[in-house]
Amino acid sequence: MREPTVALAAAIRSRLIADPAVTALVAPDLVRAGSTRPDRMPTIILASGQTIFLGNAAGSQLVATVYLNTHIWALEDGAETAKAIGFAVMNALRIAPASPDFVIDEWEHLSVRWMRDPDPAQNLTHGVMTVEATMRWAADGSPIGGEDAYQPAEPMPDLVDLFNAGLR
Repeated sequence: MREPTVALAAAIRSRLIADPAVTALVAPDLVRAGSTRPDRMPTIILASGQTIFLGNAAGSQLVATVYLNTHIWALEDGAETAKAIGFAVMNALRIAPASPDFVIDEWEHLSVRWMRDPDPAQNLTHGVMTVEATMRWAADGSPIGGEDAYQPAEPMPDLVDLFNAGLR
């Protein structure tokens, strides 16, 4: 497997360019990894990752928590376009992206921040969405993931409903 932030960015990019709601707003070639301010917009840039290695898991696997920032840039209609793209990205990433190289055991959207260009002549809006993934992969690099690798937990039943059901 590649370095965890690079592997996660590749899986997220694959998910985003396969989502019609995202590609209706951003051309697939403008969804990319990188770290520079884009010259073409709207653009989604996957950058600014952090990996915290948690140690070993059973079966010669490694575990890490990975944070990755998704930068959303828009010029046309400024904040409205950028926020529409951000909402499409958030919906596309409600469930963790799959990869044959790793399994995601926990998946969270931590925050979305929106910033306007300090130059009033610009109508540029920049959003940063942060995701967190606890990832597990084989130490020898062999495939362990896939389309069905991440299964979100079923929601907990409401405790009041359970209590009331027990009283009946």
